[in-house]
Amino acid sequence: MRIHVNGRNIEITDAIKAYDKEKIGKVATHYDQIQGIEVILSVIKNPAAAEKHIAEVRCNLDKVKLHLEESAESMYASIDLLSDKLLRQVKKVKDKSLSTKDKSSIRTDSSQDASEEEVNIVVGAMPEE
Repeated sequence: MRIHVNGRNIEITDAIKAYDKEKIGKVATHYDQIQGIEVILSVIKNPAAAEKHIAEVRCNLDKVKLHLEESAESMYASIDLLSDKLLRQVKKVKDKSLSTKDKSSIRTDSSQDASEEEVNIVVGAMPEE
């Protein structure tokens, strides 16, 4: 799996890149269908903005693409918030994909029940000879 880190209006230092890869890389241990992760770190240079540091992530899974964004007062805090959010979303996708394989269709379950009821009704309605 590839983790690619980009920066907008900020120079990405080795420390930020290592911290980002460490935090976001933990997500890959939970689900093996992750094909690639792109992280975009940006800073808003407006002094009136409260939460200036923004972290975005685009995660390509097997059949799903996730796009998440978090902002905070520091870049490290926004990376922490983003990694937690990404972990929750990846677990959610994983649970959904695993649960759909185990369940049978609602249509097949209800049609089997209905056909059993029809047989019982027909048998009970036959006149005795």
